[in-house]
Amino acid sequence: MPEPDLRIRVGVDIVGVERIARLASEHLARLDTVFTAAELEYCSRKRRRDDHLAARFAAKEAVLKAVGTGLRKRMQWTDVEVVRDASGRPGVRLHGEVAAIARRKGVARIELSLSHSAGLAMAGAIAICSEPSDREWAA
Repeated sequence: MPEPDLRIRVGVDIVGVERIARLASEHLARLDTVFTAAELEYCSRKRRRDDHLAARFAAKEAVLKAVGTGLRKRMQWTDVEVVRDASGRPGVRLHGEVAAIARRKGVARIELSLSHSAGLAMAGAIAICSEPSDREWAA
């Protein structure tokens, strides 16, 4: 049986750690509108919490770019959740409106890479899709 036609969409984002550190210190009560409880708990255990938060913020942006949505009405930052497997490798769990759009676009899985150094955090996301309609990707 031939393999299905797969399409690959890439999203990349970079963010200054200081920007996220400022958000965390000035708007502590609003962090849960950007990060899930599990993301906040994971980052709070890290020595360089703000670096890890910034990497997750960059990941959310990169995933939205790879899925092809950007942040739209009815979407929430917490619709994109950075998770880790047993080995520590980062992954993505989609929720809500972002998950619904990804399903419509045929996203089969998303690969994610995170990095942070020298005050910057970056993420790259690859959405692997099974034959979405051209109309869905033009949206």
